Amino acid sequence: MKYKALVVEEINGEFTQNIKILDTDWLPQGDLLIQVKYSSINYKDALSATGNKGVTKNYPHTPGIDAAGIVVSSDSGLFSAGDEVIVSGYDLGMNTAGGFGEYIRVPAEWAVKLPEGLTLKESMIIGTAGFTAGISLTRLTELVKPADGKIIVTGATGGVGSVALSLLSKLGYQTVAVSGKEAEYPFLYQLGAGEIISRSEFQEPEKRPILSARYAGGIDTVGGPILEKILKLLNPLGAVTTCGSVSSTQLNMTVFPFILRGISLIGISAQNYPTHLRRILWNKLAKEWKPDHLLELYNEITLDEVKSAIELILQGKLKGRTIIRY
Repeated sequence: MKYKALVVEEINGEFTQNIKILDTDWLPQGDLLIQVKYSSINYKDALSATGNKGVTKNYPHTPGIDAAGIVVSSDSGLFSAGDEVIVSGYDLGMNTAGGFGEYIRVPAEWAVKLPEGLTLKESMIIGTAGFTAGISLTRLTELVKPADGKIIVTGATGGVGSVALSLLSKLGYQTVAVSGKEAEYPFLYQLGAGEIISRSEFQEPEKRPILSARYAGGIDTVGGPILEKILKLLNPLGAVTTCGSVSSTQLNMTVFPFILRGISLIGISAQNYPTHLRRILWNKLAKEWKPDHLLELYNEITLDEVKSAIELILQGKLKGRTIIRY
């Protein structure tokens, strides 16, 4: 069966992205052949599309860590032809052909049936970024309640940050967004930000080992000095989740905030989140946690426009969620 896909190739050390016609026989082995109806653009996709060997080891390759579509054929008793499914995380789009193609073939355990209350399109507006935000909230809300104080969100115009703001607002939390994009402040207020702090102001170096407590918790997507500052500003028994390292992978600070205030730093990874927990979280995102604000604020593109979107996300100019329609 022929289909269109974005194919990244390595030629003399240079990486190119082109739309090509492929055959489903080219796809890897797996239980499910799925016709993709929607995918989405994530930072990891941009890395894969530009030759980051830490994400994708072998080329030619089709990126796309998110896909939502319809099962064409199934060798698993878990799914039948015609089922609507979501596939995200695991190895999809990394070393397994991903959602930047009209078809994927994956193991059955990578897929989750689309829950009632959510369309295929909405599932990709949420996508891995929203799912990561959902995991962050699952962990954070166990330790921090709305009455405890403000929650600070970094990288607030990005995929994870924008969904986190929308969900926190929906759950009744007071939110503070950190952003370097003044032109996008109205967008952040639409998502539910109660206050906005300039990134340049917030990331000023602070050598003191601990600062006056200001926040009950945080959702960090950038790492580095900004994460250090949040940790120094947390209230006693506060908690912050972290899922990104675009600023830095290093933390240069003492353990004093952890010892003196009993705070928690929680690492978040959506890639290998267990399948049974995925089903629970996707059902929440389809019902009581459905990010209504966000579902009205997204960009929709075609496969032919993906190259331009990749350039924008690498430049930090892509806000909110961008989905691909087939």
